[in-house]
Amino acid sequence: MSLFLFPLVSSLPRLNAIAIIDILGVAFIIYQLLMIVRGTRAGHILIGILTMVLVFAVSVWFGLEALRSLLSYIVPYTAIAIIILFQSEIRRTLARIGRKRWFGGGFKRPESVDEILLALSRLSRDKNGALIVLERDIGLRTFVESGVRLDAEISADLLLSIFQPGGALHDGAVIIQKDRISSAACFLPLTTNPTIPTNLGTRHRAAIGITEESDCMSLVVSEETGDLSVAAFGEIHQALSLREVDERINSHFGVGKAGATGPGSLADAAAEENSEVQKAGSL
Repeated sequence: MSLFLFPLVSSLPRLNAIAIIDILGVAFIIYQLLMIVRGTRAGHILIGILTMVLVFAVSVWFGLEALRSLLSYIVPYTAIAIIILFQSEIRRTLARIGRKRWFGGGFKRPESVDEILLALSRLSRDKNGALIVLERDIGLRTFVESGVRLDAEISADLLLSIFQPGGALHDGAVIIQKDRISSAACFLPLTTNPTIPTNLGTRHRAAIGITEESDCMSLVVSEETGDLSVAAFGEIHQALSLREVDERINSHFGVGKAGATGPGSLADAAAEENSEVQKAGSL
């Protein structure tokens, strides 16, 4: 037995530093590919493609000429089919690679977040639905052009006016670029992720969908409950407090924790304002 295994073992390449780096690189790529299709419809498509390839290999191994001939006309077009079927996943992955800042500092936190938080507080209190998108590194020009161009300075009053029920700009999203409201009533892509809860409405699905296409952050106010939600990188976190929203914005844009005199204090003040209004209403 040892004589049989000796030629096989001796033919294997030696394990050195270069080989280890090579193996780790391949493992990393395979892991990233699995992460791309995990929890999406693409996962089932990938399983189907791998099954077809396996059937083709079995037909060659056992000499099933009819089956092999049939699959031989299909297998060569598998690469083209993968590009067509996985185009959104491929685009999203390349965007994730491109947005990584391998050299240099983090992203700049929008200076007008205080006004945004104040608007979110009042919208949540009045249960007025809203969707605000904060651009980070990947541009949102395509989606900006789908709405009504404003190019206005950010203010809580303007955001409240935009999302006033019955207004012309109420439906759709507000996109903020470089501390300015670029556009309102914008159309955003809806997520098709099957793992997303079915009870989420169109506004929440649009908030997730845009973060699947870019590295932006979406802020959502539910018109049914007034709850605040934050979506980023294809994931959504619901029923957040104003302070938690502020912390997630800081984390997303790579800045430190808000100080006592910074936006965190504004979040507390807004929360106290909501509490006082609710107490007055109960009286």
